[in-house]
Amino acid sequence: MASDCQVYGQTVTTHHHNELIQMDIYPSLKWTEATHRFPNVIYCAPPSRTPDYAGNVRLAALCWNGEGSFLFTSSSAPYDCNDNGTCDEDSPVLPIGRSAKVDVLLKAENVVLDFGGCVLRLAGLYKEDRGAHNYYLEKGTVDSRPDHILNLIHYEDAASLAVAILKKKFRGQIFLGCDNHPLSRQQMMDLVNESGKFNKKFDKFTGTDDPLGKRLNNTKTRQVVGWEPKYPSFAGFLKSSP
Repeated sequence: MASDCQVYGQTVTTHHHNELIQMDIYPSLKWTEATHRFPNVIYCAPPSRTPDYAGNVRLAALCWNGEGSFLFTSSSAPYDCNDNGTCDEDSPVLPIGRSAKVDVLLKAENVVLDFGGCVLRLAGLYKEDRGAHNYYLEKGTVDSRPDHILNLIHYEDAASLAVAILKKKFRGQIFLGCDNHPLSRQQMMDLVNESGKFNKKFDKFTGTDDPLGKRLNNTKTRQVVGWEPKYPSFAGFLKSSP
C-alpha cells in the first residue's frame, strides 16, 4: 500500500477491525460524513445482513468524489439462464419481479450505474476452506442435482480483478468475474475427493428436478481490463495448493 494512501473500511461488525488496523486500514461502523469523500470506493458486502441494500450502496456512492473509480461487487445470479447454457457480460438478466433475491442485486446495481460506477458480477467465491465444495463436504449427502453447472473464482482472483478494474477508472460498465472453467457439482466434488487434501469424503447428490445452472465466460472482461486469474481452474487450484 502506498505510504500516502489513506484507506477506510466500513464494516457491519467489529469482528475484523484489529486485522484491518494491522493492514493500515481505518475501520468504522458508521458511514463517514458526506463531507469526507474518496477517489476510489469499493462496496463488497453481501445483501444478507442489510435491510436496505440499495440504500447502503447509495451511501457508499455518496462517499465517492468521482475522481477514481466506484466499484460494486455483485453476483452472476441475475443472468437469466438455468439450463446450463452459456452466459457472458452482455447476456440478458432476469426482469425485475421474477426473483426477490435477484431484485435486491439489480436495484443496487442500478444505483451504482446511475452514479457512473461499475459493477463486477462474481461467480462462486472459494478458497480451500470456504465455498460450495466446503458446504457440500460438510453435508456429505446433498439433495441437489449433480449435473448443475457451477462457475467459480478464487477469492484472491476476485480481489485482483477488482483492483485491476479500480485502477482503470472505468465508468458505467458491467464486468464478470469467473475462471472460465465451468464444472458440474459432481465434477467439483470428484476433484475434491480425489485431491486427498480434505479429511472428509463427499458421498453423493440425490436431487433430480431442481434447476440447472449456467456456463459463464468472461473473455470480454479479461481483454478490456487486461487481467488473468492466478488460479485458472478449480482443478488447477487443488493441484497447486500444498
